[in-house]
Amino acid sequence: MISGIYTAILLIVFVGIWIWAWSKKRKPDFTRSARLPLEDDASPTKEDEA
Repeated sequence: MISGIYTAILLIVFVGIWIWAWSKKRKPDFTRSARLPLEDDASPTKEDEA
């Protein structure tokens, strides 16, 4: 009985996170994060100067 309730709660939490992540409000953040590896660094780091 307890394991069934625990499983149902975890399923609801999972679906809630999934809906939050795929909401239209999050798209600009994910798009910006996806482009990060493709952008050049504007300022050199100490490792680059050495």
